[in-house]
Order: sequence, then C-alpha cells, then structure tokens
Amino acid sequence: MPDPNGFLRYGRRMPARRPVPVRISDWREVYPSAPDDLIREQATRCMDCGIPFCHDGCPLGNRIPDWNDLVRTGNWSHAIEQLHATNNFPEFTGRLCPAPCEAACVLGISGGQPVTIKQVEVEIINRAVDLGLITSQVVAKPSGKRVAVVGSGPAGLAAAQQLARAGHAVTVYERDDAIGGLLRYGIPDFKLEKEHIDRRLEQLTAEGVSFVTGVNVGVDITAAQLRAEYDAVLLACGALQGRDTPATPGRALRGVHQAMEHLVAANRVVSGRESSTPIDAAGRHVVIIGGGDTAADCLGVAHRQGAAGVHQLDLYPEPPGTRDESRDPWPTWPWILRDYPAHEEGGERVFAVAVQEFVDDGTGQVRAVRVAEVSVEKVDGQRIVTVKPGSERELPADLVLLAIGFEGTEEQPLLDQFGVHRNRRGAIDATAQWQTAADGVFVAGDMHRGASLIVWAIAEGRAAAAAIHTYLDGSGTLPAPVTSSAQPLSAAR
Repeated sequence: MPDPNGFLRYGRRMPARRPVPVRISDWREVYPSAPDDLIREQATRCMDCGIPFCHDGCPLGNRIPDWNDLVRTGNWSHAIEQLHATNNFPEFTGRLCPAPCEAACVLGISGGQPVTIKQVEVEIINRAVDLGLITSQVVAKPSGKRVAVVGSGPAGLAAAQQLARAGHAVTVYERDDAIGGLLRYGIPDFKLEKEHIDRRLEQLTAEGVSFVTGVNVGVDITAAQLRAEYDAVLLACGALQGRDTPATPGRALRGVHQAMEHLVAANRVVSGRESSTPIDAAGRHVVIIGGGDTAADCLGVAHRQGAAGVHQLDLYPEPPGTRDESRDPWPTWPWILRDYPAHEEGGERVFAVAVQEFVDDGTGQVRAVRVAEVSVEKVDGQRIVTVKPGSERELPADLVLLAIGFEGTEEQPLLDQFGVHRNRRGAIDATAQWQTAADGVFVAGDMHRGASLIVWAIAEGRAAAAAIHTYLDGSGTLPAPVTSSAQPLSAAR
C-alpha cells in the first residue's frame, strides 16, 4: 500500500532547470531528466485518496495514484503500462500540459502543495525509453475497413493509433512537410525536442499507420475522393485561426505579426528545413501581446534569437500568487500568476494594459506601441475594457507579436466539401457519437472544442476513435475517456 506518511515527510520539490545562460544559447529542453531518488520521493507524497480528484482534473482519466505508487517502489515497467493504459503519448503531455490534475490534487486543498504529477509522468516515459519499453503493439486481425485522419496533431495521432491497434487501416494526411501538427512546428524545441515525435511515428508506422505529408485535403485531394476511398473520415485539423486586432491603428505596419508566424518560422530553422527566418528577434525591441502559453513560447524564442529587449503585455491585472477560493475553489483550475521558464530568462511583464496604437516610424515600419492602463470587467457576459485617462505611454517596438488566442479552426475548402460549417466559436459541432453533420465524417480535438490543452486533444482523439470503431461495426469497444459535450471542472456561479 502507499506510504501513509509520505506527504508529511516530504515537501513538494521540482528538479533544477538548466542554467539560464546555458539554455538560452541553444534550443534543448529546459528540464534535464530528474534523478530517481527525487522522483520516487515526490511520488511517495501521493496519498492514494479514496476519491482521487486528480482523475477528474485529467480528461484522460490517468491512473495517477496507481503509477505514483509503482514509481515509489521503483517498478518502472508496470508504471508505464498503467500510464499507457489511458494516455498514448505521455512524453507530450508530461512536457506540455499545464497539469489540471495537480490543481485537483487533494494535497492542494487550503493552499497545500500538490503532488508533482506532471514531473512524475514525464519521468515514467523517460525511464521507459531508456529501458527500451516503447515498442510496437500487436494489432488486431485486419477489419478490412479504412479510415482517413485529416491532421497529424495529438488528437489525430491518438485516434490513428487506437484505430490501427483495433485492426483498421489508417492513413493520416498532413498538409505540412512533416507529421506532428503544432507539436512539430508550433512548439519550440526548448519545450519539446522533436525526437519524441519521431520515436512515436516509428511506433505508429510499425503498427500499420500510413502517413501522407504535403497534401492539403480540400485542395490537393477532394473530400469526395476521401469519402470514396475510406469508410470513415476523422477531421482533426486543429484551431489555427489566430485572433487579431484589425481595428487597432497601425495594425498593417511591417513588423506586426501573428505569434504563430514567428514560432513556425523559428521552428523550421531549428529543424534544419530553413536556413533563416523572416521574423527574427535578433537585436530588436520585441513586444508580445498576450499572457498565455503561446506568448511565453514567443518570449523564449525571442531570448534565443538574441532580442535587445522584450515586453510582454497582458490585458488583465496581475493574478494572485495563490488560489482565491472564493473565485476558483478546489479542485477547479485556478487563476493564478504562472511563471514559465521563459520568464526567468529575461523580459518585462506589464499587466492591465491595452495597445492603443502601433506607431509608424514614417516608413511603414512599427517603431513603438502606445499603451494605456485599463480595467476589465464582465457585464452580462460581455468584456468591458475601460481606459484610465492620462495613462498612455509608448514602449519601443520594432517587432510586435500577437499572442491573444485563437478563433477556432480555419476557414478552408475541405469544410464546404464535407458539408460541415464552423459554429459561432469557430469550431465544428459533433453529435454524441462524434459525427459532424456529414454521415461518416467525425471531428476531434481543437477543431471540435476550440484551442485547448493537449490532454483534451488526446482524450478527444481516443473518444472519437472509439466512436469510429463502433460505426465500422468493430468487435468489442475502445476506451472513450470523454464525451463530445464534456467540459473541464468548474464551479457553479
């Protein structure tokens, strides 16, 4: 049984990050693998609660107390079995997920320190790789049914693996020149080195999944062709339509870009596919607009490219350092100040400000942003932003990156061809069986729920695969961790 006193004997500890001067000189991951004694100590803190709310915080339903106890006793081989039972790609979630499971950990009640679940998870997969435990699985007898997956991000890859293991012939289509979706070119290597993707692609290929790159479905191949060739189609194209500010004066100036334009171009250089980037922060004064993950990624990239200085702007006031129980009671996801590794590398964060104008240098190039202090409130569900009079000032900027969120999946030819349309959130609706308005055409991941967490993408990919398996009259059932209407834990208002 678990150590009943572990959480009393040990406090929460994280492994040391690589030193800032070292890591900003390369693109390697910030966190080195942690030593066994630290991870086993932290796993020992898990209480194996009678009702483990971490299960509810995680949409995959990861068996967190089970693999924590296996790590505590050093049983890495069984720990990876328990982890893989619910999660196809723990090396992705362990590096990229913000860990809503930790927000729901019982040790976090009343300001306590939750178990380092995410770190334990990533060390399980690290040890599994070192021990040679990541191998292809024996697939079921071929079903004779064919499935096309459009999009090769985490939702598409998770669905493809589940369906292939059930005996279906799966082909994944990707419009880019390499498989991985945003994992490949949208996430910097200092968060996810691409060898982790490549290792999984080798596994999926060995399990029978076929990959086609450089094909834009709806342009290079029509929806009608896919429907004629396959028994079912899964749309997993993500939510890449970046939110913009077209009404802000100066938006059309040179030097003002969407964040993903910057990240993708930088990642292509790091991958060796391009020799230079058209959006380079080297020697520039950079302003990043937005306070989330994408903004932090831009910050880390700007440091590594050699920016002269960086300001990161957030519309909202600085969050508290700890959970406000009256606002976000345990076990919901709290609104707190989140310091990413990129923040300790440099730059200045500015809260409660809004851009009033991108200032022209006289040649059509941005030279500054004019900002003002603001207050934000919600009235009847609408966000009301009020500018504080006399608070305007300029920040130097010859590169501005918009990291203010996403408006759903892109408008693209395949939507009309399949007969599906974006809803008011820019996403694609799904029935309880994960089907779109077109029979035999399914949807999962960010394309369905809007820009969200990687753990939700994998959960939806697994659930959509289960629905497709049933649609194809497959024998038995596949695990479906979430429903098409599932939402994160929240408190009634």
